[in-house]
Amino acid sequence: MPTTVGRRTDRLAPLHRVTRGIDRRTVARTGIVAAVAYASWLAIGAFGRPYNFFDMKIYHGAVVYWASGNELYDFIAPSTTLGFTYPPFAGLAMLPMSWLPVDAAGWLNALASIAALAVVLAALLRPIVDRLGWSLWFTVGIATPLAAAIEPSRETLGYGQVNLLLFALIMADLVALRWRARRGTHYDTADSALARFVYSGAWAGVGIGLATAVKLTPALFVGYLVITRQWRAALTAVGTAVGVTIATFGLVGDESRTYFTSVLWQTERVGAADMTANQSLAGLLARLYDSIDTPGLLWLAFSVLMLALGLSRAASARADGDELTAFTLVGLTANVISPISWSHHLVWVIPAVIVLADAAVRRREASRGLLPRGTGTPPATGVPALRPPIWYPTLTGLRHAVGALGLYLLFLISPIWPYEHQLPEVSHYQDGLFGALMENSLAIALIVLVAALPWRPGAEPAFYHDRLARTAQLAARR
Repeated sequence: MPTTVGRRTDRLAPLHRVTRGIDRRTVARTGIVAAVAYASWLAIGAFGRPYNFFDMKIYHGAVVYWASGNELYDFIAPSTTLGFTYPPFAGLAMLPMSWLPVDAAGWLNALASIAALAVVLAALLRPIVDRLGWSLWFTVGIATPLAAAIEPSRETLGYGQVNLLLFALIMADLVALRWRARRGTHYDTADSALARFVYSGAWAGVGIGLATAVKLTPALFVGYLVITRQWRAALTAVGTAVGVTIATFGLVGDESRTYFTSVLWQTERVGAADMTANQSLAGLLARLYDSIDTPGLLWLAFSVLMLALGLSRAASARADGDELTAFTLVGLTANVISPISWSHHLVWVIPAVIVLADAAVRRREASRGLLPRGTGTPPATGVPALRPPIWYPTLTGLRHAVGALGLYLLFLISPIWPYEHQLPEVSHYQDGLFGALMENSLAIALIVLVAALPWRPGAEPAFYHDRLARTAQLAARR
């Protein structure tokens, strides 16, 4: 007859086996994440350029110069003609860097940017991994180094830029819009008033406002909020940007007047339009015309066209219940129409890859009868109306999968640099038509994405519950 200890051991044996299996799986996944991170590091070394925090040295030198009692916009970095080009609010935000050595400031910025990228990826991938039943930490652990390896991210990290931090601010508003659409599922059970406020999403627009106060191009998101009638978020964004700017005027009035009356209009401070790193429409046209300057009227005409196309497609994506794709289209449009979009500005290809990959998975699921028909709205009966399976499910979503992979590889390899040219010394057609195509490949990809990036009906509606509530109210009145 077994003893009590023996019986307890027998009962615990299966638990030990499960624990041992979990440990092995966790160790295996951790090893995979480490291998992907190492491969990404090698890819940065293979496809990236030599990095030494070049831009961070300019920012750091400018704020040190400013903290020493000099004028912020009078600073010119040694051995260059470059100075501080951001609004004075950005100077105030960077001022604490003056207490650190420049390399420490660069590494601190890099670590903060990687952390911001990981948080953004967790927010973007959460709905997808929940639907597929994947592990969030494992998925984000793989996605973060992969995203850090591509051109916009590695240039941002290597040069000490702030693009990933601004990207995180804007994506925070996307999360806020999600939470506001799901009002009642999170913040009603929160322990504190602050937590209830955060989960309510009432602060949507603050991130866009702060990003606009640092850099002007995020202002296009305010236009998107207006045309999609998200009035509260739009007013919050405008109020935040204006409030921060006015407060900055109160603190550093001389620098603010200098920036808005002089520095803002000195376009030569940022470089020539035809430089290879400028992958905007203006840079593309300048290089195609083999000119240092962009043909103004032609750029204006095409910019208006791309602006109308991008915002209209973003509004349609939102109306069909895909707020992530809508935000992505707005960000890509801003990259295209901006006079200067350096390759480290193009962080919006990260969510574009996610959208394309998820579109491929969703179409494959739909072909196997695993997704509800239509936009994802549950039918009145509560029973999902499944799509009928098709006979060639292997090919379904293939073009979107190829598009996601091709887009990622394009920005990983970044073929613009082997064909970099600079006027007037070397023509942009020095390497023929193929060389010109490669030098402009990232700009062409952005334009194609604005025109053709698919959205996923019903994937992430930021109006879903509000619309259901209004429908129920109208039905009750009849």
